[in-house]
Amino acid sequence: MTHTPPDHDQQVFDRHRNLLFSVAYRVLGTVADAEDAVQDAWIKWSADDRSRVADPKAYLARIVSNLALRRLRSARYQRETYVGPWLPEPILTSGDTADDITNAESVSTAMLVVLETLSPLERAVFVLKEVFDFSHAEIAQAVERSEAAVRQAAHRAREHVRARRPRFTADRSRQRDVTERFLAAATGGDINALMELLSPDITLWTDGGGKVRQALRPVVGAQTVAAWFAAVGKVTYQGVEPADMSAELVEINGGPGMVFSGQGRVIATVTFDFDADGRITTIHNIANPDKLQAIAEGTVRDVSSGGYRGLGRLPRSAGCVAGERAV
Repeated sequence: MTHTPPDHDQQVFDRHRNLLFSVAYRVLGTVADAEDAVQDAWIKWSADDRSRVADPKAYLARIVSNLALRRLRSARYQRETYVGPWLPEPILTSGDTADDITNAESVSTAMLVVLETLSPLERAVFVLKEVFDFSHAEIAQAVERSEAAVRQAAHRAREHVRARRPRFTADRSRQRDVTERFLAAATGGDINALMELLSPDITLWTDGGGKVRQALRPVVGAQTVAAWFAAVGKVTYQGVEPADMSAELVEINGGPGMVFSGQGRVIATVTFDFDADGRITTIHNIANPDKLQAIAEGTVRDVSSGGYRGLGRLPRSAGCVAGERAV
């Protein structure tokens, strides 16, 4: 039997690392869990008999899909007992992600919030089918379900997402312009300017995780939301005086967003959802310090599908971890 050198195996794995993270992050919604799933995939990859693996990309995609499902199942209880709204962990993304509408939409905070309402199986099937365009047969192998069960899960997930996530086509430059104007109005405390940018029935979701002061219920209505953000430039928050607070426009989860910092640390991120006219319909404000590490590190993530369409034929040896079925 021919043995490949360890450095070759590492190179092969590293070649597909972005893809594995892209799948795991969309399934899990957190950076740490996605990275752990990728690391676990490496452990399994390095321990298995790779001489039997005809398609490393397919094999690794199957492994990480199962690992992500397993982690999501165990994370569900923690999220159900979370203090206040649970929002996905934000990541910095590149212009390449934003330029691809499908990629940008699939990794947006708003989409990840909708995916959180699916069952673990439905979520994984939706990600693999709608984002990476795997066939039902390929997904059935990856999640160890029958093809009929996968088709049913795909249909349920698609209808669920369609009902809760209408697709709008607000111009990307318009979105960035509105975000820039919002940033100027918020830091300047200009309520009237903020009101011009907001949909009348806008909803603000804040995630402090019980660690910092945030609203425990959604804040609804343009007047209330505008007043909330106008206070940014006037009120001390987490011990940081307004004069010591800085705000920066960056790309977060495939779209324009803002990062608030002060006293050498990231304090919060803000991302937006827009209607077809470019008005802001939803704001996601994440201030839980446990969820800001990836932003603080400044790592820009490549979460594009990378032109990856279909798994190809999957080796039978890439089954579920520890013999468990993904649910």
